[in-house]
Amino acid sequence: MAKAKTNLVIVESPAKAKTIGKYLGPNYKVTASMGHLRDLPKSKLGVDIEHDFQPDYQPVKGREDTINELKKAAKNSAKVYLATDPDREGEAISWHLKELLGLQDDNAYRVTFNEITKKVVQDSIQNPREIDLDLVDAQQARRILDRIVGYKLSPLLWKKIRRGLSAGRVQSVATRMVTDREEEIRSFVPEEYWTLDAVLQRRQGAGAFTARFHGTEKKKQDLKNKEQVDAVIAAVQGDDFVVKSVKRSDKTKSPPPPFITSTLQQEASRKLGMSTRRTMSIAQQLYEGVDIQGEGTVGLITYMRTDSLRISEVALADAKRFITDRYGREYYPGKTRTFKTKAGAQDAHEAIRPSNVFITPEAVKSSLTGDQYKLYRLIWSRFIACQMAGAVYDSVTVDAVSAGYLFRANHSSVKFPGYTAVYVEGRDDDKEEKTSPLPDLAENEKLDLLETRTEQKFTQPPSRYTEATLVRAMEETGIGRPSTYAPTISTIQDREYIVKDGKFLRPTPLGEVVTELMKQRFSDIVDMGFTARMEQALDDVEKGERDWHEVLRSFYDGFEKSLEDAESALEGERIRVPDEESDEICDVCGRKMVVKSGRFGRFLACPGYPECTFTKPLVIEMPGRCPKCGSRILKRTSRNGYTYYACEKLNKGCDFMTWDVPVKDNCPVCGQTMFKKSGRGFKKAFCINESCSNFLPEEKRGYVKKAEAGKDAKTSAGTKKPAARKTTAKKTSAKKTTAAKTAKTKKPAGDKS
Repeated sequence: MAKAKTNLVIVESPAKAKTIGKYLGPNYKVTASMGHLRDLPKSKLGVDIEHDFQPDYQPVKGREDTINELKKAAKNSAKVYLATDPDREGEAISWHLKELLGLQDDNAYRVTFNEITKKVVQDSIQNPREIDLDLVDAQQARRILDRIVGYKLSPLLWKKIRRGLSAGRVQSVATRMVTDREEEIRSFVPEEYWTLDAVLQRRQGAGAFTARFHGTEKKKQDLKNKEQVDAVIAAVQGDDFVVKSVKRSDKTKSPPPPFITSTLQQEASRKLGMSTRRTMSIAQQLYEGVDIQGEGTVGLITYMRTDSLRISEVALADAKRFITDRYGREYYPGKTRTFKTKAGAQDAHEAIRPSNVFITPEAVKSSLTGDQYKLYRLIWSRFIACQMAGAVYDSVTVDAVSAGYLFRANHSSVKFPGYTAVYVEGRDDDKEEKTSPLPDLAENEKLDLLETRTEQKFTQPPSRYTEATLVRAMEETGIGRPSTYAPTISTIQDREYIVKDGKFLRPTPLGEVVTELMKQRFSDIVDMGFTARMEQALDDVEKGERDWHEVLRSFYDGFEKSLEDAESALEGERIRVPDEESDEICDVCGRKMVVKSGRFGRFLACPGYPECTFTKPLVIEMPGRCPKCGSRILKRTSRNGYTYYACEKLNKGCDFMTWDVPVKDNCPVCGQTMFKKSGRGFKKAFCINESCSNFLPEEKRGYVKKAEAGKDAKTSAGTKKPAARKTTAKKTSAKKTTAAKTAKTKKPAGDKS
């Protein structure tokens, strides 16, 4: 009797194959394609524009063994299930697999898993469908569109600016957004304004509080200069303060919705310090499956590339049961919370949520890496919170008047924590002002003025983008889609069009030059409105409402004309990229050093080359001053790839160096620069000056340092010399050493969810 054939299931990654194989049993063989096996060739355009953009798909070089193994497995299988990711890219990979393996319609089935759990996997296998050719066409159109832009524009950039550059339909717009923000900052003209606070006290007993100048009794007013401030102070010092009104109210704050791709990337950046690329990599691991002690491989979250806020009825019921069991019925709002997905969203998948809310982060912490645990806790907490009751705050507003001027004091305290017992949303700024409790005041009550406090301020330019705020801006303007945010931001950093300065993104001179050329010669490519319309056109193709060939034709006619005009206008011209000047001085000749890019990244070089060949590693100036000699503090990287902070005169008369991070705030007692513990999340600043009454001993700073044996000598007040930490990061060390030799550089010494 012939042995019955098994069924073949093809997924994209081995981790997913392992998880799904456990759920399907011996009648199924689950294997991984490891991504694309057929694509446009790298060596040429691969698109026949004259024949209606016919793509020339070819097997990916180096993947021949995988292709042959899959062909053999498919030939010996009863049915072939194409189970690649549930998005356009995944649909296209399944279509390519079908074509490449020569599968027929009667034995090729498409299945998708929004979450990799036993029930969903088994249900999906029992309910396969055909490949959605509209999704495939949408992905083909995007791929060909991006290939045309990249392969037609990049050679122009090579000839006119520098070899190795690239342009892209989405990456060029993202670079422009960062560049335009930098121009806004440069052109910003600060305006003076003042704050005026009155410290008031009840006449019957204690109860001092601070109220801020709001304006006149009739309208709000800003204080523009000291003369206006002095006039108000003179008026109120000659008159009584009287309580005009006391308003009390309960304010309810509703929880934020569950995560979609963009909000997950933003929150992971704010709270965990993760880059968009790192966030999506960890989320992919959680989706595909993690080995949990006692359970085997478990997919912990739903699919992480989504713009939908839908939640399944099963998940909603589980959340209700979990909340009422753990926190009590008062923490459940009484009915299921639903959230409206924004207009224009693809809405193909659920929101990002835990596959099983009863698998708490604490229960699986020992089985996860540090980053996996942090991200899973973030996703789990946000989902639970979105189904909880709102937080209730007791809000009090007191208006006091004097000489026709109104001063206002506010205070808010938590009356019922609601969802904040589980989750508090992150912020992009630190401008939230803390207020003190207000005394129990009555209307018409007279108050004594104890003192006035004034502060001169100036309006600030818009902040540079962070990865989180850039993702939000791209989402709001319709640039890119959930699957493209992370690779786009990574690409423009890899190309050195933008760099990270701390957590902020700023353009390099190269990025500004490329953007200016694009704005002059290819205005459509870097126009946000045009790019957003192209994204909408691709969505229309996905819905079957528009032919993908027509979308490409409508784009290419104008693009080809712009390319010809640019070639003609720039004939014989080469655009120079200006040097990025630093504040560092060349140790040899005293010139201001400039930032250069080399094989191993950016470094500082003397502009006097070839007369002067001095180079050194790129350093970043930190806030504050050296507590020993008052010089600048620089952020440096050790030979092992670790970040430390040292005086700019290290080994030249000063030996201050530390792992702790200098902050912009000075100690209120001694005035010296304060420091905080390194690492992600909020860290309270402390004073390291041992002679200061505000000094915080090392053992009380929230961590214990492991000093290298025999090297406990202190090198600064309250800090220990950074020891060589044990690490397995041999690649980083080797790379940096090689970079240093190549550039002839001098080696440096030395959460509440």
